[in-house]
This record gives sequence, C-alpha cells and structure tokens, in this order.
Amino acid sequence: MRPANLIKNRALLLWLGVVLALSLSGCQVRGTDTTGCERCHSRIERVSASHPGCISCHGGNPKAGEAAVAHQGMFGPKNPASPEHWEKTCGACHRYQLGRMQANLMYTATGMIKNTQLTWEGWDEKLYSSRGGVVYDPKGNKLALKPVAELDNLSGELYRKFCSQCHVGQGTGDVYASSHGSGCAACHFPFNDEASYQGKDPTMRGKSPYSASHALEPLPGNQVCARCHNRSGRIALSYQGLYDGNNSLVPTRHGSPGPVLLSGLRNAVHIAPDVHAAAGMDCIDCHTSRDLMGDGYAYQNMNLQTEIACEDCHGGARPPRYREVVRENDEALRESKNYRMQMRPGMKLVLTAKGRSYSNVFYKDGTVYVLGKRSGKLFKSKVITGTAEHSIVGHGRLECYACHSRTVVQCYGCHTRYDKTVKGMDFIKGRETPGRFSETEDYRMLYPFPLALNQRGKVSTVTPGCQTFVTVVEPDGTLSKNEYVARFKGKQQLRFAPFFSHNTGKRAVGCVECHGNPAFLGFGQHVVAGGDIYGTLICEQSADKPLDGFLTLQDGRVRAYSAITRENSRPLNGREVRRTLAVNTCLVCHGTASDPIYRKELNYRALDDAVHRRLLARP
Repeated sequence: MRPANLIKNRALLLWLGVVLALSLSGCQVRGTDTTGCERCHSRIERVSASHPGCISCHGGNPKAGEAAVAHQGMFGPKNPASPEHWEKTCGACHRYQLGRMQANLMYTATGMIKNTQLTWEGWDEKLYSSRGGVVYDPKGNKLALKPVAELDNLSGELYRKFCSQCHVGQGTGDVYASSHGSGCAACHFPFNDEASYQGKDPTMRGKSPYSASHALEPLPGNQVCARCHNRSGRIALSYQGLYDGNNSLVPTRHGSPGPVLLSGLRNAVHIAPDVHAAAGMDCIDCHTSRDLMGDGYAYQNMNLQTEIACEDCHGGARPPRYREVVRENDEALRESKNYRMQMRPGMKLVLTAKGRSYSNVFYKDGTVYVLGKRSGKLFKSKVITGTAEHSIVGHGRLECYACHSRTVVQCYGCHTRYDKTVKGMDFIKGRETPGRFSETEDYRMLYPFPLALNQRGKVSTVTPGCQTFVTVVEPDGTLSKNEYVARFKGKQQLRFAPFFSHNTGKRAVGCVECHGNPAFLGFGQHVVAGGDIYGTLICEQSADKPLDGFLTLQDGRVRAYSAITRENSRPLNGREVRRTLAVNTCLVCHGTASDPIYRKELNYRALDDAVHRRLLARP
C-alpha cells in the first residue's frame, strides 16, 4: 500500500473510532441536523460549542418543510430539559449530572412534604416527592418515593397548588420575576422577569414562557437563585440587601411601598446586604454544585444536603483544611473548566465541611483565596482561628452566623386559608380542582432574632418554621378546621426552625446585647418582673402562647412552649439560659473579648471574693 493511502486510511479509521466512541457515550454528532430548523429559526443562538445541533436535544423532524410537521416528535417542545424528557435529552449525555438531580432536594422536595405532614396530619411513614421515583440514601438504602399527586390530604394539596411553583420538578411561566423552567433548564436557561425570549430569533422574540436566550448558562447568576429563593426564608433577598413588606403592599417606608417590585405584588426596600454580596461574590462562589444539584444521594432535610460551612474558608477551632490535587482528571479540575481561571494539578484546594474539594477555593502562600466563578475575581478569606474574639471559652458551640447575622427574617402568625368554595390550579396534575390557598401574616421583624440549638447541636439563629394557623373552608362554606395553634408531635405548640438568613456582616452582635437581652434566648418581646420573664406579643386566640418566642421564665423556672422542628434541635434549657444571662454581670467591667477571664471557663462565684465585694460595695 502506498504511504499516502496508508495515512488516509488511518485517518479514516481514527475518525470512525471517534464517531463510534461518541455514539456509545450517548452524544450525537450532527453535522447538518440543524438545516431544516434554521429555515425558520435563522438567527437563534447556539446552545454552546459542545451542543452544535438541534435534534439531539429537541427531537423533531429537521427535513420537513412545514412547521407543524417539523415539530412532530419534539421533546417539550418548549423545554426539552423538563423531567418528563430529561432521560432522552440532557441525561443521554450527562448521566452523572442527571443521577444527582433526580435525588436532589430542589427536585424531590421530600423533606418539605414530610415536614408539612408532620405539622398538619401527622406523617404516614411514606416518602413523597414532586414526581416520585427510586433514589438511594447516603447509606445506600433504596428509597421508593411516591409521587405527591397521590398524597390526598391538605399537605399534598399545599405542595401541588402552592410550593411546586418554585421547586424545579415543575416550571412556571406566569409569575412576575419568579418564573423559571423545570428540570435542568431551571438554572441553565434563565428566565427574565417576564419569562419572555429576548434573543435574536425573530420568530420567537417576545414569546413566553421561554428562557431569555437560547444560549446555555453553565454558571447561573444570582438572579437565577432569586427566582425561587424570595419567599419563605427569603435568603436571596436578604443576601442582596432587600426586605419585602409583609402582606404584599403594606407600606414599608414613609407611608409608601418600597422601590423594588417583586413577585406576588410585593415590594421591597433596601437594607444592608450580606458582606459577601457587598464584596461582589455570587451565590455559586460559596455553594458547590453538590449543594445545588445534589451529590447523588437522597436527603430529607436541606442541612444534610448542604456541604459547606463558614469554617471551611475562615477557620474555627482549627484552620481551614486542604488537599493537593495530583490527578489530571480530578473532579474539581473538570468543574473549573468554565471558570475565568482553571484549577490545575499541584494546587491546594480547600475542603468542604463534608471533606470534599471546592473547585474554586484554594490555599496559597499562607492565604485562602476564593475565585469568583463567573467574575474571575480573587477574594482573600480572613482566617479567624486563634483570634481573641473567636477563642472565648464557652463559645465553641456557636455557629458563626449566631453572632454575625445582621438580620433574620421572622414572620409571625402565618395564616393559611384553604377555600374549597373556589377552584385552584393544581400545577402537578395540570388542571384546576376545588380548593385555593391564600396566606396572610400578623407580624414580621428582622432584629433581634432568637437562638436555639440546631441539628448539629450548635447554637443557631432560628425563625418560625412554619408558624402556621390553618383554616379550611368546606364547599358548603362551613369550617372543618380553624386552629390557632396546630398540633405538632402530639401536642398543640408553635414551631421554630434552625435557619441561616444569608445576611451576615463583619461586625458581630454585641456581647451585652446577646447576654443581656432575653429576646436572643427565645423570650421574644417581653417584660421582666422580678425573677420572671413574660412574652408580650400574644396570639389573639391564645392568652398563654406568645407568637415571637418559645420560652418563659416563671418563679426561676424556664419553660419551653414551642418546638424546634428539626432532628436533635431544641430550645436552650434552664441551666443554659441562667449561665448566659449571668455573663452580663461580668461584662460590666470585662467588656472586651481579649480580657484574660474569657480564656478559661467563667467562675460564677468570683463575685464572692474580697476584691469583687469591695468593688461592688463602692457607691
């Protein structure tokens, strides 16, 4: 064989091998499969360089000359990334990512559905999710999730008619500033406020509900997160420094609504943003892809899926941990390929609280750096290990945000009304059925905020979670439920939940504030009468249950009358409350964290010695 033919044949064999490998891996090489599509969609944006064709994702018939025929067999057609199609579309190439998403809490909502049942009907020992399916827990146990469409009670109705509009198992296109696609498209094909396409394709421009562009966004920006995280905990609002008025259009400043319009006819005013937002950091600069898309295991609570902690970058009892990258195919390196700066072998990547590598946080020359994934900016992370303020004996149980939260949104008296005399849209079943939900609230505040023990046994900020008063109106107008305090775990009690507000600041809550103001310990707005502490924001239907607290102090005894609704969580007990308040006596003279007395456990009998008796005896 002549050398020229040999080279040509080898090149042909190599090309066939590449095509075969790509075909077996699920990717489809399309050289001209967009020709028919582009007769109508001539200027539409390419999804990305690695997604050259239309049919691989959308399906359809590219050879047809008429739109109706060309669109036959399409996946969607508006969103081929939706869960009913993603096995054949996104998942055909991205099996690893699909497996993670199918177990992801943002998709399943398993924990939220279970916790609602615990509050309203009692848990039926079954696990439900937005669409059902088989997943595996972190121990490898198989879990068969039932579709929430089969949950025939008030909890099921609430998810289908209310909550499902945010969770990515279901898309929504008619909510100003909060519409989004379902499945993978919820984050990677962002909507604008009107959910309308604003790209270059003239046949689609202005139509809704569609993503603002046909180009894939590999690194979602903050507004993608804000499409959903602007209700309930409102962490996207708090992070960027926005606070919405309660009950929709209640005036919030100088008798007028706030200047920022939100979904649901709400308005917002500006407050101090989170210190990380003020520095220019995006949500994804702290949160890993495993936080957002899951790690492939099914969790029942958000804190179990979240893998990051403040101590990862800032240190705590010990400095930040890291490991050196040695493999060229390390996952962190592959994740960083879309960043402005890529990670590389030899770099020392900081570890998350779960012991896995960040893909954008690294240690170099004694400094922890955080790379802005979208911006390319390098942020220096201050390590606080060993500083006086962070080595006070007795503070080892404090979460960082227990002291450093600027605000915590607290909604008290959440009244949920379910009216069966009118119809409401069941977004899961796709049709209107009898029953519509509405919500109002009694009172909202940002500061001070209560503290309790969270799932990790650490002192954490808490917020009502959820302090729901349920009214059910039957088809004939009668009330089958009109409770002022719901039953939870066998008794009537209000509920609070551990919560990180995402509104942190460099300056911490003052020592005197925390140790001298009972509101931080869970007593709410109160009066102190002798040795007693009484709540004053009283539920109008319950004379002995204040709304904004969970503790009372009577005759020297601390009594908890509300639940902290997560596993292993609880209010502070009497001994903890008394010890916390007792520190206020020391703070009168010892007001700085660097004072030597805080380097060891406090001696509460110290006031009995001769030195202190002489000081206290002075006029």
